[in-house]
Amino acid sequence: MKQGVKIVIAEDDEGHATLIKKNLKRAGIRNEFIHLKDGQETLDYLFQRAKKKRENGVPILLLLDLKMPKVDGVEVLRQVKADPELRKMPVIIITTTDDPREVEKCHELGCSSYITKPIDYKKFVKAIRKLGLFLLVVEVPTIDGKDNP
Repeated sequence: MKQGVKIVIAEDDEGHATLIKKNLKRAGIRNEFIHLKDGQETLDYLFQRAKKKRENGVPILLLLDLKMPKVDGVEVLRQVKADPELRKMPVIIITTTDDPREVEKCHELGCSSYITKPIDYKKFVKAIRKLGLFLLVVEVPTIDGKDNP
């Protein structure tokens, strides 16, 4: 993944967010990480409605948990994919929910990938490292603030 891509981790569990960052770094990801702790904070950042907001022209990859306070991840995904500027941003769901209906709903809404967090610590670490290897080859489009269908 190119250096300029920011990786936004929308995750209310501080321990999970730390594990994700640490293991992506171990897999060779050197990008800037931004940790947002709930769905509302994530929407405010992405839609540039808060002090801490995204910059135009900077590509973003969103790692999104579904079970978050204030606004859940499904609603964050729905709003992101409905927005003409943000819809091309890759969104990877990383959550404990493995319900096939939830997986299908997220794919219908436009998520790029859906990863279930294993309960087992070692399996979780291994899954995140594999994600890191995948991210090393992913191209992420720029979000430039213009309508790009």
